[in-house]
This record gives sequence, structure tokens and C-alpha cells, in this order.
Amino acid sequence: MLQKDQPLKKYAILFTAALLLTVLAACQSTYYNAMEKVGIHKRDILVDRVEDARDAQTDAQEQFKSALEQFRSVVHVPTSDLSEAYDRLNAEFEDSKKAAERVSDRIDGIESVADALFEEWQSELALYKRADLRAQSQKQLSATKSHYNKMLASMHRAEKSMTPILETFQDNVLFLKHNLNAQAISSLRSEFSSLKGEIDVLIKNMNAAIESSNQFIQEFQAQ
Repeated sequence: MLQKDQPLKKYAILFTAALLLTVLAACQSTYYNAMEKVGIHKRDILVDRVEDARDAQTDAQEQFKSALEQFRSVVHVPTSDLSEAYDRLNAEFEDSKKAAERVSDRIDGIESVADALFEEWQSELALYKRADLRAQSQKQLSATKSHYNKMLASMHRAEKSMTPILETFQDNVLFLKHNLNAQAISSLRSEFSSLKGEIDVLIKNMNAAIESSNQFIQEFQAQ
């Protein structure tokens, strides 16, 4: 009986997921249409969201640097002060998680409006009567997509760099929570160099993503 129910449950989950995606797409479409009625077009929203993502990455850089400094300070804390040190380190970890989530949310927002913009742009090519203008618009669309994909890849690279850092932080914060002793300090000390290296890579990737964002905005607004 259970085996017969499993395919039905699977189809129900797939149907629900498809329904949610349809509703979400409809909501996004309604939002973009409403914004266009007040003179704010998809290209304007895209630029705003790229700027928001760029700023979120800048904030995340500062947060991860702050977390690293807190990590550095904890390895020199006397064992008698480890409880307070744990609270400070855990607070930095939670702030870092929130910063990473903001970056991911901003990137999702960029992809949503970019997909809508490029789909609309592509469909409107068929409305041209003059072949030369259609060809010019097609060329512009292709160039914009190329610049966008380069920027997006850079953002995802930076986003991916945050994952191992958060995992390392979480492991050490949990270990410190349950081992407020010299052993915990020794563990943190051994992790510090590795964590610093990962954050250095993150900052490098984020700087590249920020530069790519600025370049995309400049080129897009110059069209």
C-alpha cells in the first residue's frame, strides 16, 4: 500500500512546486507591469538590483573581515573568559550568515528581472518592420546578455566562496560552545590560517564581482 502511495505523493509534490513557480512568475509579472505604468522599466529595476547586490557584497566583505578579527581574538582569550568569547564569536557567525543570505537574495532578484527583460526584448524583435533596426537591436541584446552573464558568473563565484567559510565558522562555534576549555582554543588556533586564506579568496572574488557589476552598469546605461 505504501509503495502505491509513493508515486502519488511524488506527483503531488511536483504539482505543488510547479503551481508555486507559476504563482511566483505571475506575481513578478504583475509587479513589473505595475512599475512600468509609473515609468520604471525592467532595465531600471535591473540596474537598481545590480547596485543592491554590489552593495550587499561590500557589506559582506566587511562582515567577514570582522568575523575573522573576532576569531583571531578568541584564540588568545584565557579559558576563564571563553563563555563571553563564544557569545561574541557566535554573534559574528550569525551576522555573517545574514550577510551571505542578503547577497544570495540580491543575486536571485537580479536573475528574476534579467530573465523577464531578456525574454521581452527577444519577443519584441519580431515587431520590427525595418530589418536594419531589428539587426541592431539583436546585436545589442546579444552584447548585453554577454556582459550580464560575465557579471552573474562573477557574482556566483563570490557567493560560492562564502559557503566553506560559513561551514568552518559553524563547526568551530559549535565546538567552542560544548568545549569551553584549552582544547577548544587549540582547535580554533589550528583553523585560523585556513580560515584567513578562505576569506582572502572571498574578498578577491567579491572585488572582482563588484568591479564586474560597475562595468555592467556603466555599459548598460550607455546604451
